[in-house]
Amino acid sequence: MTPFELRTALNSAVLLVDTREQDTEALRKRIELTGMDHERFKLYSGDYSIRCKVGSNDFSLAEKVAVERKMSLDELAACFGRERERFVREFDRAKAIGMRLYLLVENATYENLYAHKYRSQLSPAAYTASLFAWQARYDCRVIFCKAESSGKIIRDILYRELKERLESGEYM
Repeated sequence: MTPFELRTALNSAVLLVDTREQDTEALRKRIELTGMDHERFKLYSGDYSIRCKVGSNDFSLAEKVAVERKMSLDELAACFGRERERFVREFDRAKAIGMRLYLLVENATYENLYAHKYRSQLSPAAYTASLFAWQARYDCRVIFCKAESSGKIIRDILYRELKERLESGEYM
């Protein structure tokens, strides 16, 4: 791929937003902050992925890379607690096809996790054990951020994943 073809492909990138993501003001703001065109798409796993054009063909990471976003430590605690079976199934599905998931948690810090500054009876020890087990078991990347940064972080993660895969010739 020439530098021109790479630049053209990257400039054609479209954010894929899972159809299960509720259409809220926060979602619209997050998408706006990515600075990308977007389309609603039923993703295999996760909330956001990316696709682009390579020549006249589509190259999609929809079954290769996704960002799973949680709005808070509270929401993630529920995923490790009462919604654990569903959460395990989602990550098992992704792992089975070799899909990489990034777990992006807004309004979160390790300091707040260890200080039990979240609404759940899940203890900080159990919570951190689940969080680090998820990283080891599913090779997922966990990122804590402020909500106002999540759109840019989603864009940067997916853009870099796309660029690396294009440069390696994976689109062929």
